[in-house]
Amino acid sequence: MAHYRNRLLALILNLIPGLGHLYWGKKVRGVLYPVFFFGGILFGILLAIASGGEVFLGITAVAAFILWCISMLDLIIVLLREPAVVQQSNIADPLDPLGIIPPPMSQKDKDTERFFIILLSFVPGLGHFQMGLMQRGLSFLISFFGLFTMLLFVTGITHESVFLLFLGLLPIIWLYSLFDAVGLVHRKQAGEIIRDRNLFDEWESGRIDGRRSKILATLLSAFPGAGQMYLGLQKRGLQLMVLFLGSFYVIDVLRLKVFLFVIPIIWFFSLFDGLQHISRYGILPLEDRPLIGSKGNYQHWLGIILILLGVYYVSMDLLVPTIEKYFPGLRITYFVYEYLRPALIAFLLIGGGLKLLSAGTRNKSAL
Repeated sequence: MAHYRNRLLALILNLIPGLGHLYWGKKVRGVLYPVFFFGGILFGILLAIASGGEVFLGITAVAAFILWCISMLDLIIVLLREPAVVQQSNIADPLDPLGIIPPPMSQKDKDTERFFIILLSFVPGLGHFQMGLMQRGLSFLISFFGLFTMLLFVTGITHESVFLLFLGLLPIIWLYSLFDAVGLVHRKQAGEIIRDRNLFDEWESGRIDGRRSKILATLLSAFPGAGQMYLGLQKRGLQLMVLFLGSFYVIDVLRLKVFLFVIPIIWFFSLFDGLQHISRYGILPLEDRPLIGSKGNYQHWLGIILILLGVYYVSMDLLVPTIEKYFPGLRITYFVYEYLRPALIAFLLIGGGLKLLSAGTRNKSAL
C-alpha cells in the first residue's frame, strides 16, 4: 500500500527549493534544486565580494528567484499529474437507492480539494470560482486587477508616480482573498452552507442592526487613523492621521532624513492599535481615548512646535530669498543647511535621550 502524502504540505515545504520534491519522493530533484539554489547564492556572494561590485548580487538574486519559480512550477506539474484515487462501492445505500445524494468525501478527497482551492487562490478570486462562489470571486478579481489597472492608468495620464504608493493595497487584498478562500473551504467541508454574496453585501449586512463591518475596518486600518475613525474613535483616529501625514511634511520641510524611521513606527503602531480595537468591537465598549490628552503640557508644546515650523517655513521661503537677492554674499541658505540643520538634529537627539534618562531615573527613585 502506497504511503499517502499531502499535496498542500508538499507545496509549503517547497518554499525551500527541493524539500517538496523530497517529501513527494522525487529524490534526484530534491537534491539538485537546493544544491543549485544555495550553491548559486553562495557563489554569487563570493564573486561579489571578490570583485567588489554590487551588480553580481543583483544577478544572483534574479537567478535565485527564477530557479525558485522553476522549482515551484515543476512541483505543481508533478502534483497535478498525480492520479486521484476514487473509491466506488457497488453496494447501494438503502436510504438513497438512486444515488442522488452524493457520498461523503474521504479525508484524502478533502485534502485534494483544499489543495486545489488554495493553489487557485494565489490569483484572487479563482479559488472562490472553484467553490462555485461566482459573485464573491468576481468581487476579489475586480478589486485586485481593477485597482492595479486604475493606478497604472492614472499614473500614466498624470505622470505623477506618487499614485503608485497605493499599490501597497494590493498585498492586503491578495492576503484577504487567500485567507477568505481558506476559511470558506474549511466551513464547506465541515458541512456549513456557504452563501454566495460579494464583499459589499457582506459589509452592508452588518449595518442592518447598526453594527460596523470588522472587515471594512481592517482594510481601512491600512491607512493610519482611518480604521479608528470608522469605528467611531474620532479623536484617536484624527490624531494618528495628523501624526502620520504631519511627519512627512516636517521631515520634508526640514530635510530631516535621519528621522525617516519614525514613519514606519507610526504606521505599525496605528495598524496594530486599529486591530486591537477591532477585536474588542462588539465584545467590550470602545473608549475614544486620544493619544495626546487635554491634560498636561502636550498641547502647549505642540503649539510651540507649530509656531516654530510656521516661522521656519515663512523665513526660508519668503524672507531668506529676498535678503539673499539684495545681499548675495550672506549665503543664509548655505548656513542653515550646513550648520543650523545638523545642530537642530543633534539638539533633538541629545534632548530626547536626556529626557528618557531623566524619566528612567525618576521611575527608579519612585520605586
